Amino acid sequence: MTPLRSRLPFGLLGLGVALHACPGHGAEPVNLAPVQISERATDAGYQADQAQVGGWQAAPLLDTPASVSVFSRQLLDDRQVRLLSQVLQSDASVGESYAPIGYYENFNVRGFSLDAANSYRINGQTIAGEQNVALENKQQVELLKGLSGLQSGVSEPGGLINYVTKRAEDVRSVTVSTNDQGERYLATDLGGWFGEQKQFGLRANLAHEDLRSYVDHADGRRDFASLAFDWQINANATLQLDAEYQHREQRSVPGYQLLGGSEVPHGVNPRDRLAYQSWAKPVQNDSLNLGGRFEYRFSDTWSGALSASRSQVVIDDYSAFAWGSDAGAVFARNGDYGIYDYRSPDDTRRVDALQATLDGRFQALGLDHELTLGSSAQRRTVDQRPYYNEWLGTGNIDTGAPALAPSDKPVGHSERRLDSRQYALFFSDRIRFDEHWQTVLGAREVRLDEKTWDETGTPGRHTRQYQLLPNVALIYKPQADTTLYASWSKGLSAGGTAPWFASNAAEILAPTLSRQLEVGIKRDWQGVSLSAALFQIRQAYQYAKPGDGAAPLYVQQGQQKNTGLELGASGWATANLQLHASAAAIRARVNDTGTDAYEGHQAINVPRLRAALQAEYSLPLPGLALLGGARYSASKYASQAGNVAVGGYTVFDVGSRYRTRIGDYETVVRLSVDNLFDKRYWRDVGDYLGDDYLFQGAPRTARLSASVSF
Repeated sequence: MTPLRSRLPFGLLGLGVALHACPGHGAEPVNLAPVQISERATDAGYQADQAQVGGWQAAPLLDTPASVSVFSRQLLDDRQVRLLSQVLQSDASVGESYAPIGYYENFNVRGFSLDAANSYRINGQTIAGEQNVALENKQQVELLKGLSGLQSGVSEPGGLINYVTKRAEDVRSVTVSTNDQGERYLATDLGGWFGEQKQFGLRANLAHEDLRSYVDHADGRRDFASLAFDWQINANATLQLDAEYQHREQRSVPGYQLLGGSEVPHGVNPRDRLAYQSWAKPVQNDSLNLGGRFEYRFSDTWSGALSASRSQVVIDDYSAFAWGSDAGAVFARNGDYGIYDYRSPDDTRRVDALQATLDGRFQALGLDHELTLGSSAQRRTVDQRPYYNEWLGTGNIDTGAPALAPSDKPVGHSERRLDSRQYALFFSDRIRFDEHWQTVLGAREVRLDEKTWDETGTPGRHTRQYQLLPNVALIYKPQADTTLYASWSKGLSAGGTAPWFASNAAEILAPTLSRQLEVGIKRDWQGVSLSAALFQIRQAYQYAKPGDGAAPLYVQQGQQKNTGLELGASGWATANLQLHASAAAIRARVNDTGTDAYEGHQAINVPRLRAALQAEYSLPLPGLALLGGARYSASKYASQAGNVAVGGYTVFDVGSRYRTRIGDYETVVRLSVDNLFDKRYWRDVGDYLGDDYLFQGAPRTARLSASVSF
């Protein structure tokens, strides 16, 4: 697609010629040839100029003193993505952190794992992250890299992900899709404005997907529905409501573990499924996300907003799981592993949130201020049944799993495990000294009231904590299209949960503090947004500390310090080529843990270097574009002790997009082939609940889709 900016001068020239030649100027009428527009002007491309994730409302990326990536709707469509993992492949600062097929995904950003409790949002409102959020009704996905204590209170230091939903517009489209496994996908997007003054808007998205995985015995299905409602009450008041529901069921795929704790499995097929048992059920995940926002403009300079949301996820997990062996919490050297009957039905997570903000612009002491004041309240609850993980027998990665009878042990009753409440007052003030210098001063005062219970319902920790989370940034703009910034921030993160084999199993530890320094530069240059950021993040280290012949104790001891450099580019490199590219170099170290083997080397699952590229090239044939991409990762450690690593890899993707008209209908056909050369690699080698797991990358996968607009 050729960007609109390159055509504006010719359009103005044509208008001038037409005015000069019209009869009113004493010339004969001129019949001009019709102009054919090859692409829609509404296509925004891969480049984004603003995001909501950096504050409380959409703000220009160039003026945001933080590292932010935005994945546009066109990028999502061209990649034909269904999962967040497929979206985040386009950012080099992100890696998967226990994201098995058939289960909800999680990620690490800047080398720190995100937390399902507080790292995910829809339209700026916190959701329960234990779900694979549907993308059919999302306009863009935003990633704030680094601390977000000012924006969200309790949060992980790696970052914050925000989904922005589509708003009402006149649209009627149907999309069908399949892949080389025979998957069937159907989605509709319907919207419009109505009412006497077109003051009401609706947008509905529906989708059904028969999931066909490349892994044996890992198929499933998904159904999704969403509705967005917009009401322009009057010139000063607007109301937005969003509701989405998704039912997803798919057999989860267990990860591999190190052989004997020191060897990576070799020669395994990514299509093989460990521990398969015919009686095991698909993991079912039912998620409901509701949100509303009322905004009122008091004057040209002052406005207020009130938002409320509820997010609930219910997970039913009846799986045959592969874990450990006679050698302990690892596979045996000959490939043997234990087969377990794992059951966790009615695992319910719920988040309720309420927030009020007041935004204004004014002058004081000769300086321009952009002020945000606000207050928020949030409650998260977790209800689970007692831990159920019964050993059944032994399988082998080469010979497979024998048929075993399931356990007859009953599942216990659901109990409240966590009740966490956050209350906060916050402010942010952008002060402009002149056309070159600005500062952003902000802070959030958090009151955390958190109670935990063990599996028997016995009360555990009760934390009452007040914490001030400041954020200070200095911005220098030598010219309008260039920003240099330096920032310092402080964060508060939820404590980890002790693994089942620890002496304090299932204990949820107290929250921890984190700190970040960051300097960066951003520039919008000839249609491309360029960025570079240098950061350092420190946080308390949480891990299962080995004991002398006894069960390990899950503790907060020592510190993890990650230092890194991020580079990014997004936009039109030429009139026919647009790209979304990034690179990240990260040094991740832990120290003072009391366990010497864990120190002095790169942290687990964090490569020192990673790069990603997505590109589109418009061919001379109208409507036809070539798509492609590449992903590179250096080697990374697959154990906390750093005694074994998996190799680096480079994966190439190709595709095409053809836009045409069939009859009166605009039609877009997309073909993509991921992992073109069928590369074998380990995409995720992180730890989860104290155990180390290895997940293979997907083999070569082809997908074909067609979208028709009516």
